[in-house]
Amino acid sequence: MADTAEAQTSELAYGRTEWDDYHHLPTNTGLTNEKVTMWAFLGSDCLLFGALISTYLLCRNRVGPATKGPTAADLFDIPFTSVSSFVLLMSSLTMVLAVTSIQRAEMERCKLWLLTTASLGSIFIAGQVYEFTGFYREGLGYTTNISSSAFYTLTGFHGVHVSLGIVMLVTMWVLVTRGILGPERAETIEIIGLYWHFVDIVWIVIFAVVYLIP
Repeated sequence: MADTAEAQTSELAYGRTEWDDYHHLPTNTGLTNEKVTMWAFLGSDCLLFGALISTYLLCRNRVGPATKGPTAADLFDIPFTSVSSFVLLMSSLTMVLAVTSIQRAEMERCKLWLLTTASLGSIFIAGQVYEFTGFYREGLGYTTNISSSAFYTLTGFHGVHVSLGIVMLVTMWVLVTRGILGPERAETIEIIGLYWHFVDIVWIVIFAVVYLIP
């Protein structure tokens, strides 16, 4: 009985190790399965954001024959949005520091930079909510006109991405705090970092095309 139980335990342990190692084996590209999956997701997201940006460019000056109200460009507060954008871009630096820290087995610093990155992202989201609230008070709702619908869809969709990134960062912080995620799994933080950098780069494009070019 003892030998049987020991054999079953050994098989279970081997199964967990085999499954765990499988997902961290490099593919033909030299990247692990997780990283390839993230790059594939980001590639598809590029197409989606490209479609949303194109739609906004086509509709930004269209109010519609039966609708009234301002366009988003009429209400932009460029200095405020510039500061908010700077905060988000600074979070890319703290994300790099988090990845570097876990690679060096500096777990306390990793936790600090993960929380800092999540906090900077939260500040950006708070600024976006404040901006949207101000626009609504000025008479620019989601269905006010075609231009407003395109604007809110584009920037709101990006805001959802940032919010999901914040959830990921907090989750990573919890895993590192509990000792579940260590230096041997530093690539997990790196993959979350890829997502976060992508969100920041997309915002640079949106900020330039939506806020500055008009």
